Amino acid sequence: MCEYVTLIVGDGLNTLLIALLLKSLVISHVVLTGLFHVGHPLSASTARIRALYAGYPDRYPEYKICLEEAFQEYKLDVALTDDLKFYPSRVDYIIYSPRGPLQDFSPYINAKAIFNLQAGADDVAKNPTLPPSVPLARMVDPGLREGMVEYVVGHVLRYHLSMDQLWEKKNAREWQPRGMPLARQKTVGILGLGELGSCCANALVGLNFPVIGWSRSMKQMEGIRCCHGPDGLISVLRASDVLVLLLPNTKETYHILNRDNFKQCKKGVYIINAGRGSSIAEDDLLEAINDGTISGATLDVFQTEPLPRNHPFWRHPQVLVTPHIAAKSRPNSASKVIAENIKRAESKRPLLYLVDRAAGY
Repeated sequence: MCEYVTLIVGDGLNTLLIALLLKSLVISHVVLTGLFHVGHPLSASTARIRALYAGYPDRYPEYKICLEEAFQEYKLDVALTDDLKFYPSRVDYIIYSPRGPLQDFSPYINAKAIFNLQAGADDVAKNPTLPPSVPLARMVDPGLREGMVEYVVGHVLRYHLSMDQLWEKKNAREWQPRGMPLARQKTVGILGLGELGSCCANALVGLNFPVIGWSRSMKQMEGIRCCHGPDGLISVLRASDVLVLLLPNTKETYHILNRDNFKQCKKGVYIINAGRGSSIAEDDLLEAINDGTISGATLDVFQTEPLPRNHPFWRHPQVLVTPHIAAKSRPNSASKVIAENIKRAESKRPLLYLVDRAAGY
C-alpha cells in the first residue's frame, strides 16, 4: 500500500479547513506550514499586520521577546517572523540591518515601511532593490542615543584630562603633580549636528565645554556656536581642541578630513570618529599624526570593517581602535520605537526618524 504526504503551504482559513478535511478523510499525512507567531502556530493567519525581522540572526531571540512585548504594549496585532522564505508579498513591515540576511527587497512588493536597526541609513538608502516609494526610517532609540553620548563624552574627557599620558607616567613610575585643565578652557568641535550630534553637543555644554558645531545646512542651537558650509567647516577645524565626527556617509562627507583639511586644524587637536569611516582619509590621518598636526585619534568606524589585522592603526601608539561599539541599538528600547512607528504608519501619521533618501540620511 502506498503512503502519500501532502504539503500544504498557507496561512489562511481556507488552508486550515482543507488540512482538517484531509485529516478527517485519512487520505494523507498533512504538513501545514506558513507564517508562525508565538503562542499559536496559526495565529499569524488572523493577525492584521505582518512583520519580518531581517536583522542579525543571532539577535533575533532577544528582539523577538522585546518586539512582541512592545506590540502588546502598543496594542498592535502583529505576526512576527524571521523566515525570509515565507510569503514576501504578505509582509507589511521589515525590521532590517544592512549586514543582515536580506539584501534584495524586490519580492516585498507590499511592504509599507523599512525600519533600520541602526542610526546610519546610508547603506540601505543606496540599495537599488528598495523602491523610492517605500518609507525608510533609521533607528534613534534612547539606548542608542545614551550610548553615543557616553562614548563621546568619555573620550573627550579622556583627552581633556590627559589620561593616556597619566597612564604612561604610572607605568614609568613617575610622580609629576600638575594642575588639571578646566572644561571651559578647551573647545570641542562636532562635525554633524543631527540627532546624535546634537545630543552629544548638549551633554558637553552641560559639562561647561565651549562647543562649536558644523552641519551642511544652517542650524541654531542654544549654547552652541553653529557653522555651516565650506567656510564654517574651516572655522570649526581651526577652533577645536577635540574634534568629534558624527557625520553620515554621503558624497559631501566622503574624506571630509583629508590632507588639506588636516592642515587647517588647530595644531595638537585630538580626533574622535564615531560616525562613518568614510569621513576620514586614513592615510592622511596617519601622516597628520606622525607630523604632529594631530595629537591622537579614537576611531570607532573604518572604511573596511572589521579593521584588517595588518592595518597600521592597530600598531600606532596614538590611535585607539574600538570595534564599532559607540552606539548600538538596545532591543528593549529599539522595539518600542519600531512599535510606535508601526502604529503611526497604520494610522497614516508621519514616521519618526524618516530618512531623506536623496540626501542619504
